[in-house]
Order: sequence, then structure tokens, then C-alpha cells
Amino acid sequence: MRLPGGCASKCVVETFSRRIFGSYFHVWGRRGCNTAAFMPEAAGFGAVSHRAALQEFSVSSSGTFWAAVAQQRLSWISPFHTVQDCDLSRGKIQWFVGGKLNVSVNCLDRHVHTCPERVALIWERDEPGSEVKVTYRSLLEMTCRVGNLLRRRGVKRGDCVTIYMPPCPLAVASMLACARIGAAHNVVFAGFSAEALAERIRDAQSSTIITVNQGVRGGKVTDCPTVRQVFVAMRTENPVVMTARDVAMEEEMLKEDVVCEPAAMDSEDVLFLLYTSGSTGKPKGLVHTQAGYLLYAALTQRYVFNYHDGDVFGCVADIGWITGHSYSVYGPLANGGTTVLFESTPIYPDPGRYWEMVQRLKINQFYGAPTAIRLLLKYGDQWVHKYDRSSLKTLGSVGEPINTEAWEWYHSVVGDGRCPVVDTWWQTETGGICIAPRPSDPDAEIVPGMAMRPFFGIKPVLMDTEGEVVTFNNTTGALCIAQPWPGMARTIHNDHQRYFETYCQPYPGYFFTGDGAYRSKEGYYQITGRLDDVINVSGHRIGTAEIEDVVNQCSAVAESAVIGYSHDIKGQGVYVFVVLKKSVEIQEADLSRQLNDMVSKKIAKYACPDCIQFVQRLPKTRSGKIMRRVLRKVVECELNGLGDLSTLDDPAAVQEIIQGHHDLLSKQQPR
Repeated sequence: MRLPGGCASKCVVETFSRRIFGSYFHVWGRRGCNTAAFMPEAAGFGAVSHRAALQEFSVSSSGTFWAAVAQQRLSWISPFHTVQDCDLSRGKIQWFVGGKLNVSVNCLDRHVHTCPERVALIWERDEPGSEVKVTYRSLLEMTCRVGNLLRRRGVKRGDCVTIYMPPCPLAVASMLACARIGAAHNVVFAGFSAEALAERIRDAQSSTIITVNQGVRGGKVTDCPTVRQVFVAMRTENPVVMTARDVAMEEEMLKEDVVCEPAAMDSEDVLFLLYTSGSTGKPKGLVHTQAGYLLYAALTQRYVFNYHDGDVFGCVADIGWITGHSYSVYGPLANGGTTVLFESTPIYPDPGRYWEMVQRLKINQFYGAPTAIRLLLKYGDQWVHKYDRSSLKTLGSVGEPINTEAWEWYHSVVGDGRCPVVDTWWQTETGGICIAPRPSDPDAEIVPGMAMRPFFGIKPVLMDTEGEVVTFNNTTGALCIAQPWPGMARTIHNDHQRYFETYCQPYPGYFFTGDGAYRSKEGYYQITGRLDDVINVSGHRIGTAEIEDVVNQCSAVAESAVIGYSHDIKGQGVYVFVVLKKSVEIQEADLSRQLNDMVSKKIAKYACPDCIQFVQRLPKTRSGKIMRRVLRKVVECELNGLGDLSTLDDPAAVQEIIQGHHDLLSKQQPR
């Protein structure tokens, strides 16, 4: 529907519906049977007779495809009149215009009508064997109580509620309760520091916070910070100091009715904010809206993982990240599935935790991060072989590209060589999986370490350094997406100009992902990494500027430069170059500990530097720009690839840094 560099077109429902349903029986009887069994809506898509053709149709006839799927897969209060009204060149994205629905009704009520006692959530608590199962009926009642409580305490449609909780049923109910009453939610990863949390609360303009008295993970207890206007749920029996502004959540919920009238929300009303790091020091609150996001999360969860009714879906991501939103909560629940909420860590109480959980809960689809897979690989196969994994049907990887060694181990040892591994590429910005080996024909090849194929409605392109589309294969380029899709973020909270400049301006008419990619001679895609100053530590995206801001706050530091480097376990580690003020007299070891402590307190522990190198000066251009490209090459020991240094103000700085890096390596290896 959207032509690169051209005008957006508006697709009206009445036009496509006559075409689809008028030809339904004709196509079914003639050639659509196999594809229609896979996706029932495909029966009305003319000559679509196999899955590759279905993907092509979803791109070439985007409006027809998405309108049919939206009508079939979502429950609407009022139908939409326009499928899409989008123009990437202006950063304008609208889907299913005119439609009204309620996300919590789509995730709960309609399943309660048909299967109220089906298990919706399995809360895999920190201690193995203490799981809690919650049915759709119970989750709806919990959601309604929270929704009524929020309404009674003054939360209105359009407000934003910040949720700072570990994965648990009440956290999910709180998310759905916000959706039910028309409030947006802002879930903050429970591992963030008090300062990082406060920054996100301020930017989201939240007046209401939902949290727990304590978090429990890996056998360790962490007190949640005291913040204002807080609903406090009791995760443990340990008492905490409550102020007049704190509300005992469970006690107040008992006063509420189990019926809560759902708000009729416009398709493009805000569903949630989710903060992610960018190339500047300020985290950006990406905005996802109601209908398009929910539809895309549901469709990708169903088809990428080949999910069927009765399966147990095991996504081990925290709900504070987009993976937890889309594949622990919204996608599975919209499909009426059973989803696992994982509270613990992959090595607690031992490195067999994941696989013991798979055996005990009979998990069918397992979705984890390459960081954890690489970590567990090093503990050996015995921790996997100890447990029965015969229930597994699909293995997924998320957060960063997975290396071939980890892929092979995941496939051959964890999956016994019989489970397809779907290496998924997507972002907070995309809302759901955009490139993955599946869905495809059952016998289609899967290449280790490659995301491979675009999902329905996704048209990836590679751009060269001149901003032109690369049309041939066996090449690399900047990864863009050529037309809008329903799950994409609509804007950055309170800063649409930043959204436009980041995603729409670099390549007008295209969505710029910020990643580089390789396209093989067969046309498969492999992600090569970030093109901006964002590093990926254990699947967590961190802006280098965000860490530099913290390091530079130290009174002893004159300036700093942060880069990412290859790390065997984390994928990327954090390497910090620090220039001290001339008058400073402090032991480098003491200062290193101080800087790690500052980053831990102001951002999160996972953002702490793995290596800190103290230098006399940083390599800069004559205009004063730090040449991070040179620093990366030094740290990766690619000294033959330093490139042109003629623009440096003082080339001797590079040799000093090379020698300092060598000396540092001789003393210690990066963690």
C-alpha cells in the first residue's frame, strides 16, 4: 500500500471485503486448501497457494491482508473504516482507523467465554517447583479488581501508570487493568536503579506507581526504592516502611468488584510506553498503540513459533522489556494461550534450571537469549541431558544475533536435533518479530545464525552509503523496512521530532532500523550489528552516551568514551576510556570501583564497565569529535584496519592507547 518515496494510500474495508468473501468458496475448492489450513484468511487471497506466496501477497496487497486478519483475529466494539493511513516520509503511522476495541477484552474476556478454566499464566517463581497457575477466569477477576482500584484512586483514561515489578501474575493484571480502563502503562525493568526509574517516571509524567515490597531473583533480595503515590504488592513476607502515600495493594483489591467495565479505545490510542536507550544520553519512551500492536504480537507469536491451542509457551524474558510485553503477555494471551512468567535466572539453583522447568511444565516453545545459551553451553551438556525435553517443539533466540556455535548447541543438544531454531530479529520499535526463519514451508532450510526471512507484511531493504536501495544479493547495507506494518511504534513520547529524525529522516520513505545486515545470495538476511552508538549487552540495549554521562559526573574524570566490544558470554561488553583531570591523585583501582558503583546506581548493574582504561588523551578530529571507530579497532585488536588517521588532531594519541590496551590485557582479561 505504501510505495517507497511515494504517497500513502488509504484502504477502505468495504472494497476488500467484497473481493475476499465473494471469492472465498471458489478459491477454497480450487487451490487455497493447504495455505488456508495454515492461515484461514488466505482462502480469500486469490492465487496464493503456498507460504512464500502468502508473504509476497502480504507485502504487495498489504491493506487487503491486514484488514482480513484484523477482522478475523480481534474482537471489535466498532469496526474500522480505513485499514491504514501512513506516510513514512512524514513519520505518520495510523492503522485500523475508526475502529474501537479493548485490549484486555481481547486478551481475557473472549477466552473466558469459551474456556474459563484454561491456564493463562504459569508463574515460575524463583524457587523451582513452586509454580503458580492462573486460569483465564482468575486473571480476568484479578484484572478487574486492579482496574476498579485504579479508577477509585483517581486514575483516568489517558493517564500513564508506571509498573516496577518482577514477572508475576499481578504485574500482568496491572498491565491489563490499565488497558481495561484506558490508561497507558510504562513497565520499567525491575533491575533498573532508583535514579533510572525516577527518570522514566518523570518523563512519562506518571502520578501512580505499582510495585512490590521486595524483588526476588536468583536467591537474592533487593528492596524496591521508595517512590511517591505507590500501590505496594507483597511479594515476600518481609515488612517495608509504608508512608501515607503508599497503598497496600492486595488489601485494597479485596474491596473491589470482580467486574470492571472496559473502555472503548480508539485503535490509535496509546496502549503503553516502553523506554529504550538511544544514541544520546536520554532514554526514549517509545509509544505503542492498541489494535495494530496487539494484532502483530498475536500473529507473530502464532506463526513464528508454530503455536497451537494447548501448547505451553515459555518466553523467559522479563516483562520490563518488549520481548516480555509481546511474547510473555500480549501475544500469547490474545491467542488464548498458556504463557510462562519466569522470575528467576538460568543458573539458579544450578545450570539445569531452564531444562528442569521445561520437563516440569512440559513447555512446547522455548524463547531465550543468546547470552544465556552461551553461558549454559560452558557448563556442559550434562545439565541438559539430565532432564526430559521431549515436549519441546520450537526453540527461539532473541535480543541479539546468535553465533553459530551457540546455535548448533541449542539445536543439537537442547533440541536433540529435531526442533527448529528460530533466530528472531526485531526491536522495541518494531513491536514484534520482523525477520525469522519461520513461518515458511515445513521443509524450508534454516541456516544457523541467520534471521533469514521477513514476516508477513514486512519488506526489508538494504541501503548503500549513498542512500540508494541495493537491489542485488550477497551484499551488506543499512537495514530499512520499505513500508509500514501494524506493530511499529508510532512516536517517541513528547518528542515526535526525535522519532522522525531517528527512524524516518535518514532514508526518506523508509523506516531506518539502526542495524546493518547482510543479504546472502539466496536472499536471506543476517544482522551484522548496530550502526549507531548503541551496544547490546546480554540482549539489553545501552546507549554509550548514557554511560558516558554517568562516568563524566565523577569529579575526577575530565572526559570519557564508551564502546562495545566482542564478549564470549554477553555478546558485547562495555569498554570505557577515561581521561582524568590533571590535579587528581587517586589509585586507578579505587577509581574503577567508584565508577562501577556509579553506573550500577544510576543505570543498572548490567551496564557496568567490563574494562576501564585510563588514558592521557582520546583520539579526536580537529573539530573535537572523538573517533570511536579507532577505539573499537584497538579494543578488537584490529590494528591493520585503523583506516585513515589523517583527520586526527594528534595521531600520537592512538599509539599511546594501543600500548595502554596491551598493558591492560597483560594484567587482566576483560570479564
